[in-house]
Amino acid sequence: MVENPSAGAAGTIEVGGDLTVNRLGFGAMRITGEGIFGGPPDLELAKEVLRRAVAWGVNFIDTADSYGPSVSEELIAEALHPYPDDLVIATKAGLVRPGPGKWVPDGRPEHIREACEGSLKRLRLEQIPLYQFHRPDPKVPLGESVGTLVELRDEGKIRHIGVSNFNEDQLREAMSLTPVVSLQNRFNVRDRSSESLVDLCEEEALVFLPWAPIQEAERHKAVSAAAARLGVSARQVVIAWLLARSPAILPIPGTGSVEHLRDNLAAASLELSASEIAAITG
Repeated sequence: MVENPSAGAAGTIEVGGDLTVNRLGFGAMRITGEGIFGGPPDLELAKEVLRRAVAWGVNFIDTADSYGPSVSEELIAEALHPYPDDLVIATKAGLVRPGPGKWVPDGRPEHIREACEGSLKRLRLEQIPLYQFHRPDPKVPLGESVGTLVELRDEGKIRHIGVSNFNEDQLREAMSLTPVVSLQNRFNVRDRSSESLVDLCEEEALVFLPWAPIQEAERHKAVSAAAARLGVSARQVVIAWLLARSPAILPIPGTGSVEHLRDNLAAASLELSASEIAAITG
């Protein structure tokens, strides 16, 4: 076990051309309650995970106003403010939470604006470095939702615009309206539905943020074989594979456990063979 892993071992990546971060971040969804609703079962542990992440070199944290809701953002501020100069916090708007495990799109301009103001207050920020539209709302034209993000950027409340859960047509539409610096979609060893979008992000110099990056890891034969050879966990292997898959990928595995955090960040130093990468990629 690596006692003091370093996210910096993964190298760096640029977000928006002017924010350089270590290429292994932290997703702050799992520091909330069951169903990503309410507070965590152990408040101090959740804050300790955040502090350890930063101490071990994480300087990119991904969250959303809907995680809790509000809980994740509040905990980030409680644990880490005043923030290190190099810490980039990315958050999102566009989903509302009527209950545990329930996610309802809301892309109305007035909702996005209200959500942004709330995130600024909870995170204790004057400007959000990366603000992402969480999911397209079928009831609202995409241009209206994205247009609100443009207004917020022009007002100085956000620095860069990202999108999440977009298909290629939606991404290209958003890119035709304004510079987009990141895409966050589900992507892991078993769910490759965004494979072409990973390549598009690489071509267009966008950062690709895979959510659910370590799901199904133990059920993948090539992952298990690599883990056995190296004497590491399956989660480490899939994080190392994501780092090798494309230079555009910035993995953001999340956890509410210090031990899992240590395990995840240790993957930054893991080297898979070319044959192992090929076998996992399939």
